[in-house]
Amino acid sequence: MAEPEICYPEQKIPLARLVPMGLQHVVAMFGATVLAPLLMGFNPQAALFFSGVGTLLFIAATGLKVPSYLGSSFAFIGPVLAVTGGEASNVPFALCGIAGAAVLYLLAGLATIRWGAGWIDALMPPVVTGSVVALIGLNLASSAVRDAINAELSVNRAADLPGLAVAVATFLTAALVPLHAKGLLRLLPVLSGVAAGYLLAALLGVLEPRSMEQIREAAWIGLPPFQAPAFSLKALAVIAPMFIVLVAENKGHIAAISSYMGRDLNPQLGRAYVGDALATLVSSLGGGTPQTTYAENMGVMAITRVFSTYNFIMAAVVAVMLGLCPKFGAVIQSIPKPVLGGISLILYGLIALMGVRIWMDAKVDFSDAQNLVVAGASLIAATGLGVNGLTVAGVNIAGIALGTLLAIVLNAGLSIGRRRGAPRSR
Repeated sequence: MAEPEICYPEQKIPLARLVPMGLQHVVAMFGATVLAPLLMGFNPQAALFFSGVGTLLFIAATGLKVPSYLGSSFAFIGPVLAVTGGEASNVPFALCGIAGAAVLYLLAGLATIRWGAGWIDALMPPVVTGSVVALIGLNLASSAVRDAINAELSVNRAADLPGLAVAVATFLTAALVPLHAKGLLRLLPVLSGVAAGYLLAALLGVLEPRSMEQIREAAWIGLPPFQAPAFSLKALAVIAPMFIVLVAENKGHIAAISSYMGRDLNPQLGRAYVGDALATLVSSLGGGTPQTTYAENMGVMAITRVFSTYNFIMAAVVAVMLGLCPKFGAVIQSIPKPVLGGISLILYGLIALMGVRIWMDAKVDFSDAQNLVVAGASLIAATGLGVNGLTVAGVNIAGIALGTLLAIVLNAGLSIGRRRGAPRSR
């Protein structure tokens, strides 16, 4: 069966298709965007609201030329917890650090617009950006598998089977829809998979009674609880340097989207940095999480071949509405883990392969010892740490952050003393 034609960023989509396709992107980002604030001690409703606002800022800053959804960054979890100590009363200090990272990120974006992306290319060549994108998917792999099976990774009781059946049904539906469905349904694999998994979960009794009760109790309309940052030098020192991870993630995502779409978006890199930085800054001023371009939504684009930025405007509007509608948010939050696990197996796998695609398109030479070390060590470190990260002297460093920094530092360090154009080590 022939692949669907590519829908480019500037192409509009009929409203009848735009609504479900936008909702599909909300479903794809929802689990991670809500999970990150829960782990950091932030309010998930505020994070969801600001993810929509941030996406609109990003689309505007890039002139509707870069298709991306912005959601909560996992790279900040460790530094944020190092500042807050898990205490909600310290969240305003963490917001100060996030705002500092946003300002540094904004300066990087303005510098890229003014002087070009040469400094970024030197700091993060394709071997680094491909590694960063790939390690994001691999770092989250354990989370996907645990959601699909269970925390113990065992199927020893009859009670384990319903959840596994839901994960399998979700996975198969999402995998088969783009291959065999026709019309609009073919463009909605994630939404179709979640709908099928949710229905089966309801039939098998996998839905949590407490989640159903929260849906009934939730109000239809309500503002998220906003918070303002409070100044803290410690928070600035610990959190602000994390902007470099956002720089690497965004560059890798731009490269991956360019590859799948067949259109070079690198000239928009500086504007993409500015859009992401503004989104993070606005979010930090209101109590939201740091923002980053989401690889989960890139996975959806890779499957559907629909790159229209209008898709993300619709998704952002839906996210803002979710942030203002606690009841709708409660429905989405009631999606059981086996459903999210079944979908994540596909999306996180696509993210990892996007990194490989970056290497292939750039013809990265893996007969070169330096490239082998940079890619191999960063991937293994990030994958081995998983979502738990590394704790040093009570400070947790997220696996994605450590893997990204390791790739950048190794590439820079191993390049010292090598002549440009010199023969590669074999």
